[in-house]
Order: sequence, then C-alpha cells, then structure tokens
Amino acid sequence: MTKDMDMRAVILAGGKGTRLAPYTTVFPKPLMPIDDMPILEVVVRQLRHHGIRRLTFAVEHLAELLMAYFGDGSKYGVEIEYSREEQPLGTAGPLKLIPALTGTFLLMNGDVLTDLPYAALVDAHKQSDAVATIAMHKREVKVDLGVIQLGDDNRVTGYLEKPSQHYRVSMGVYVFEPKALSFIGEGERLDFPDLILRLIKAGEVVKGYPYDGYWMDIGRHEDYEQAVEDFRRNRERLLPEGPNAKAQRGKGAEGTGQA
Repeated sequence: MTKDMDMRAVILAGGKGTRLAPYTTVFPKPLMPIDDMPILEVVVRQLRHHGIRRLTFAVEHLAELLMAYFGDGSKYGVEIEYSREEQPLGTAGPLKLIPALTGTFLLMNGDVLTDLPYAALVDAHKQSDAVATIAMHKREVKVDLGVIQLGDDNRVTGYLEKPSQHYRVSMGVYVFEPKALSFIGEGERLDFPDLILRLIKAGEVVKGYPYDGYWMDIGRHEDYEQAVEDFRRNRERLLPEGPNAKAQRGKGAEGTGQA
C-alpha cells in the first residue's frame, strides 16, 4: 500500500447515466455492480490503496442511495464528505460548491474502471508547472466505410477502405491546482472541456499524462458488460488489496446489512 497522501479526491457521482437506462432510472450509475461490489466502491478501495483517504462525492441524482451505501467512509478506511447540487451544474461546475479546495486535488468520474496508478499521476503533476493534468488513454476509432479523399473540383486523390484513427482521449481522471477554480463562475453550469479550453486560452499550462494500461468507461451497456467480465478475470490487478481484504469486506457487509 502506498504511503498516505495529504490531498483530497473529488469524485463526480451525480450524473443520471442516461445511456445505461433503464437501470439508472432508479439506481445511480456509480452503484452499478461490477461483480460483487459497485463500481464506485472499486474506485474508493483503489484510492485508499494509493494512499488517498480524503474523498468528497459530488452528488445529485439519487444522492440518498449513495449516501446510505457509503456513509462516512469509515468501513473503507477513508473519510467521505458529500457536496450536493441543487440543480445540475455540469461536470466542472460542482467544484465551486466544495469548500476548502485549497491544495492540489484529484478529480475523477465515479464510473471509471482502470488500473491507473493514481499516486504516480499526482506525482507527475506536482513535478510539472501545470495547473491541470489530464490522464489520457489511446483509443482506436474504426470507420466501417470506404473513406474518399478529395482535392480541388471533387477530384478523388485517395480511397481508404475502413480506416482506423488513433486518438488520445480523456480517461475522466484529472489533477487540478486550486487556481483552476477561479475560471468557474459562481453557480455556473460548466463542463470539463470548456474549463480546459478556458485555462489554455488564459495561457495556463495544461498537461496530459499518457497511460496505456487498462481503462473502461461503463457509460454504455456493452462497455458495462465488458467491464464486469474484465473485472472478474483481472480482479487482483484492478483491485490490489492486502490478504485480509476479503475477510474485512465480509465483516463490513455483516455489520451494515449488506451482502
């Protein structure tokens, strides 16, 4: 286990997860089960393993269920606070509601399954001059059609049959300096792409952290099903814990009425 770090992690857990409907109509997406535990519990245990104990959940949709499940975080060895939106504020807007974000903080979506080394990401950010660092993953996008390349006067200059493009995409995991909060208006609805563009336009340094290990966003039905299968096959890799972790989980479930 990594040495505890004196920093906070803010976890976005308030989205409605419309792409996973109908499950998320009555069930918050961060509580969607990955094998025998919710995806957000996997995230919490991973952060604890990397020495991050102070967590703030930004909640809105079905917040009571999340708060009832996780409580104050003591059964996971972390401290959990909740910041609740009265109205939807996008992905970046909720940060303005969280008090005392005065130091470097980790920010991430609550529905990401990855073996990203969070402590290494934070260290890389602190060693840079960036106000924000974005964890990035390489993603291949296939076009299942013939792509025609054109020059002047519609003259065909090339023909690519079912080409693939490679992009670096956001993993939904960031490290921010508190200075970034000054670029969000009070009560403003704002998403992360817009915040990042504001920072860049203002001349602030934003860096990427490339990571080519495992990463899956469970936003779509097929991705969720794949994540469940991957977790079952690679549990020790995705959830590194001590030898007594399974017994501790059993005691925690017994004590809270959860199976």
